[in-house]
Amino acid sequence: MTAFTETTGDFAHYLTVEQGLAANTVASYTQEVRAFADYLQTQHVQDFKSLDRVTIMNYLAALTAQGKARNSVIHAVSALRKLYRYLMQTHQITENPMANVAAPKHAEHLPAVLTVAEVDRLLAAPDTTDKYGIRDRAMLEVLYATGLRVSELVHLKLADLHLEMGLIQTLGKGDKERIVPIGDVASDWIHRYLSTSRPLLLKQRTSPYLFLNAHGGGLTRQAIWQKIKRYVALADIQKDVTPHTLRHSFATHILENGADLRVVQELLGHADITTTQIYTHISKKRLTAVYDRYHPRA
Repeated sequence: MTAFTETTGDFAHYLTVEQGLAANTVASYTQEVRAFADYLQTQHVQDFKSLDRVTIMNYLAALTAQGKARNSVIHAVSALRKLYRYLMQTHQITENPMANVAAPKHAEHLPAVLTVAEVDRLLAAPDTTDKYGIRDRAMLEVLYATGLRVSELVHLKLADLHLEMGLIQTLGKGDKERIVPIGDVASDWIHRYLSTSRPLLLKQRTSPYLFLNAHGGGLTRQAIWQKIKRYVALADIQKDVTPHTLRHSFATHILENGADLRVVQELLGHADITTTQIYTHISKKRLTAVYDRYHPRA
């Protein structure tokens, strides 16, 4: 076992036990630290403790030279700050080489948003003459009708449906529960899926989850992402669409139709309204585009 491997393992244990971070977060930071260790070995550095700020700055410069996105470099800086804070707290080093290393500023990133017409094309893309198409149409309708995260959709259970009241409940980030309205169209597709496709997918087994795969088990986030990519291609949508795009489109469209920002914050489950405010930037950007296109003196 190398010094790098031992320190990385101890660091991951610290993040999990002492910091209480989620498994995905620990894995993400650990991956960054391993990448840093790989770089240090190419520089003939033997461990994390015997280096200075210059070495770290050279590493970050190397990441940029490799074409890494600015936010990826920011994440690397965050991971290294945690690593060296841990080494300081455990008295393995006496000076923190990250003390004067500043992360690059976040690039302004406005997520892709579909037009209403593009949403209509995407929702119509599944072939609803078979059980999978009905399931996928219901999933897409729910995503756009509620603004759920894909992770929330994956964990949606039959017990979470209150369709007679036009509501569903979901467990969001930080295990925060929220109640979200769901429109008639999405409700109708859920009913159709429940009465036709789901029993066929279940194959006389039982599952608490609403949306099932071909084996009667719950779907994964990766599976939903692959399905959305396929339907985006079928709908001939020429945008960088991710599973989050329907959530972004949901928020933008209801804001453009007069919804209050606080209401959108509640619907999306954002703890801080500043997170929701990105959608006002998107709306203003689209408003400007419409003005430039249609005003005779724009």
